[in-house]
Amino acid sequence: MSSIKDRVIDIIAQQAVLDSSDVSPESTLEDLGIDSLGLVESIFAIEEEFDISVPFNANAPEESEFDISSVASIIDGIEALVKEQS
Repeated sequence: MSSIKDRVIDIIAQQAVLDSSDVSPESTLEDLGIDSLGLVESIFAIEEEFDISVPFNANAPEESEFDISSVASIIDGIEALVKEQS
């Protein structure tokens, strides 16, 4: 089974219509051309993939406790949520 990092990158790449190799941990969603709708779709896909609930408010992302500033921060957040759940 692939790592959480690889799976998150695959999901984000799909949303950005990019190859997974074009998505690095240092990338921001803006760098990848992911808009607010793409972000919401990415979060839903991640929640479904990992069977978790991401504490993210799409209406006020800046008030969210979930850091979406980069792909690495999203991966870190997902890893923490998956760990909490297990």
